[in-house]
Amino acid sequence: MDFRLSAEEKLILETVRSFVDAELMPLEPELGQAELEGRGQDFPDLETQRSLQLKARELGLWGLQTPEEFGGLGFGQQLMALITMEIHRCLVPFQFGGGADNILFEGTDAQKREYLLPTIAGERRSCFALTEPTAGSDATNIRLEAVPDGDDFILTGEKIFITGGNEADFAIVFAVTDRAKGARGGITAFLVDRAMGFTSRYIPTMGSWGPARLTFNRVRVPAGNVLGEVGKGFELAMRWIVNGRVVIPARAVGRAQRLLEMGVDYARQRVAFGHPIGDYQAIQWMLADSEVELEATRWLVMHAAWLQDEGLDNRHEASIAKLHGAEMANRVADRVLQIHGGMGYTKELPIERVCRDVRVFRIYEGTDEIQKRTIAKDLLRGTAGRGRWE
Repeated sequence: MDFRLSAEEKLILETVRSFVDAELMPLEPELGQAELEGRGQDFPDLETQRSLQLKARELGLWGLQTPEEFGGLGFGQQLMALITMEIHRCLVPFQFGGGADNILFEGTDAQKREYLLPTIAGERRSCFALTEPTAGSDATNIRLEAVPDGDDFILTGEKIFITGGNEADFAIVFAVTDRAKGARGGITAFLVDRAMGFTSRYIPTMGSWGPARLTFNRVRVPAGNVLGEVGKGFELAMRWIVNGRVVIPARAVGRAQRLLEMGVDYARQRVAFGHPIGDYQAIQWMLADSEVELEATRWLVMHAAWLQDEGLDNRHEASIAKLHGAEMANRVADRVLQIHGGMGYTKELPIERVCRDVRVFRIYEGTDEIQKRTIAKDLLRGTAGRGRWE
């Protein structure tokens, strides 16, 4: 494994860093004010997001992982992980335009024209709808049914905690088409337009994440809107989720890096008992522990991303990165808040917001407990551990 960057990759990262510093960082005070006024979930609004994406496009930052045949740059997962770390140094929610869910590329030509291409162009918004009230970590336990009716399917049930579900005009919905076949052959993915009849409702959370509850009350969906093959939906869902298990710890690195920098700066400036608090071992150990855990996560992410770029099975390594990264971000946030004392607990600084935001890292895209279960099962089956390197 060689993680050295090419001259072109270095230039790309420098461009991303400059964009974040020039365009996103200045918006943080507005984000803080919006949070105080109870508008944090809506900042920045869609118009501002789109304006920022178009500014980034002028710099060549558009469709970062979209294949070149669809007008994108086709970046690999390693470079995307580094870009994600850079973006998430800033607290302002943002993602570069010109992209689409990785599994949308599995659509038919007609589906690509109706869903994929408009999503890449920014004309349509999608959401990934898998989780249900009774099926969170156990994705095999979904209950939303899709019953054949002539050339259509009738979808009935609920989805919950769906990111982007309130804004999306279509959803990638996973439904049971044959319960007797179980998850591996009885779940199908559908492309469901909001105009077909599903509704959404905002779910308040302790952080800035604003998911939705989606309700499907006998929603009629044409058979032509099956994504992939009937009964093969679970495989598509896992492909989407494994990708997320690399992205989330990359986000965790960005968040933790920003907080650690704040902790170091404060430890240099804050004086107690005649000395900067950074002179005291208790503070030094908090900084050192945070740096070690952050660097460990960075390398775990890069390894999982490298395996993905090589076309190798990275599920085990992605679970390790997700578990360690989610826990790391929470520990670093707690330490940096402690270093700042009472000021860290106020809303004048962004630390308390990050503490609330990163807590969800330990829950979505597979809880800590699910990651441990996956890692342990791989070890017990003999498919992980030292022998994997030989």
